[in-house]
Amino acid sequence: MADQTYFEDVSVGDPIPVLSVTVDQTQLFFYSAATYNGHRIHYDKTWATEVEGYPDILVHGPLQGALLARAVTDWAGPGGRLVSYAFQNRSSAFAGEELRFTGTVTGKHDDGDRGLVDLEIRAEKGAAELLMPGTATVSLPRHG
Repeated sequence: MADQTYFEDVSVGDPIPVLSVTVDQTQLFFYSAATYNGHRIHYDKTWATEVEGYPDILVHGPLQGALLARAVTDWAGPGGRLVSYAFQNRSSAFAGEELRFTGTVTGKHDDGDRGLVDLEIRAEKGAAELLMPGTATVSLPRHG
């Protein structure tokens, strides 16, 4: 079971743990099928490289967004709730690249029995190349 993050234990400036993922061609094929996305740049390497001119098949933007949300909810723990979430896709990611999803606490707000925590979140690859910046707000339980 995942560790629980509590409102009182979080400070502005705290990082959330990095979620590191390397997506492969099989995962991209299954994600395309599950989301009914027939664009061949996500599962057909020959098409992506020879027809579209990419260096490899592309990782779906929504898949990257889902992994970014997972980094936040993994950090928040089972009692945490994702209240709001937004991101922008700024660059491409390709199969076989290590992608990193993380964030930093930017604010805390009292919300009665629970507390709200604001985050700047981001997905990146390589030498900190920004793929998607974003923001999130998480509701966290209090101790006791």
